[in-house]
Amino acid sequence: MIMSTGIKPVANEIHRRLAEAFQPLALEVIDNSEQHRGHGGHREGVETHFTVNLTSTVFAGKSRVARQRLVYNALADLMDNPIHALSLKLDTP
Repeated sequence: MIMSTGIKPVANEIHRRLAEAFQPLALEVIDNSEQHRGHGGHREGVETHFTVNLTSTVFAGKSRVARQRLVYNALADLMDNPIHALSLKLDTP
């Protein structure tokens, strides 16, 4: 199942880039920004905190750190602004 929660522009851009880069069997992008209200990095009305669950054959044979680097490279220009925090669960089929 490939899905993106909500119609938020940053979450949708994350979803688009990861779908293009990894041809995933499963992809879920969750905007957790409201759960971080009052914490560091939260900005009112801005998507800043995300969880990504991604299953792709691209990750086969790669370490957890190598998988994370691939995702961070795909999102490089979004990291730090607007993305403050990114929780990743990266699997192979």
